[in-house]
Amino acid sequence: MKRFVLALLLFIPCLLNAKPIEEINIRDPFIVADETTHTYYLYCSSSVKGSQGQSIGGVAAYKSKDLKNWEGPIQVFTVPEDNWITGNVWAPEVHKYNGKYYLFATLNSDIEWRHAKGNGWPKYYYRGTQVFYADSPEGPFQAFDKVPHTPMEWMCLDGTLFVEDNGQPYMVFCHEWVQTVDGTMCAVPLATDLSKPVGNPQTLFYASAASWSTGSEIKGSDERSYVTDGCFLYRTSKGKLLMIWSSFMNGQYAIGIAESTSGHVQGPWRQHQEPLFNKDGGHAMIFKSFEGKLFIVFHSPNSPSGAERARLYEIEDTGDSLKLIINN
Repeated sequence: MKRFVLALLLFIPCLLNAKPIEEINIRDPFIVADETTHTYYLYCSSSVKGSQGQSIGGVAAYKSKDLKNWEGPIQVFTVPEDNWITGNVWAPEVHKYNGKYYLFATLNSDIEWRHAKGNGWPKYYYRGTQVFYADSPEGPFQAFDKVPHTPMEWMCLDGTLFVEDNGQPYMVFCHEWVQTVDGTMCAVPLATDLSKPVGNPQTLFYASAASWSTGSEIKGSDERSYVTDGCFLYRTSKGKLLMIWSSFMNGQYAIGIAESTSGHVQGPWRQHQEPLFNKDGGHAMIFKSFEGKLFIVFHSPNSPSGAERARLYEIEDTGDSLKLIINN
């Protein structure tokens, strides 16, 4: 009884300092249900001051035991100051693989290396996904090297991990519409320790391939852009390989579903006609709770105004697709 009371007294301060997920401002949320610690981790971008007072990109995490009360944040990663770029981190993901934890982080800079087009088209900045590793979901995450895993000459983002049934790991990532106009989804094979790419990127599909992806007008340009964003792969109960990804539908952020007709990452990929969610929310990922329920989490609204929040919904795996469960 004394042990129970002591544990309760130790737990109460943590609970009082916790906050519901609805109060956390976040874009591109990623949740890991860590079986080792029986803890949920919610990862988000978190820049810090460098040794010279400059802003350095980083990643923080919130912790929860019940998906309702979240403690934190705690800093789990800071970009090394001698890295290829050190700017803001976008879309941090953490994957447990072969006994270690791997952080997939999209790094950004304000270094312009090429102005691709005129007429109001955005400038080219260095941007790419790099992989880091740690022994714990709380870091500290270390670099394999000082360069990205995506091609240096490409503007890339939102790298995620997928491991084929034969054990071959891949990074699936987005090639930015700023370069391609019609954004592409790509995959590149990785070394077995995820330390580097071991092949050339392959284009899986274009953003315009989805009928629901209507694109966006570019001010001052006669072209229309199509965004690929927020890829995450999931194998259904029937063994079908699906990818959820985001783009714009009639001016609002949406989540669509692509399906590999071969069951492998190389595809070919076909797009499901109807989006999974089309009410200005996206960049989603899927995880299973400790109770065995399947959840999806994404941010909404999409406008970067400080109003973005992580939206957590239970989803149904129908075997052929995914269905959002919204309780009225």
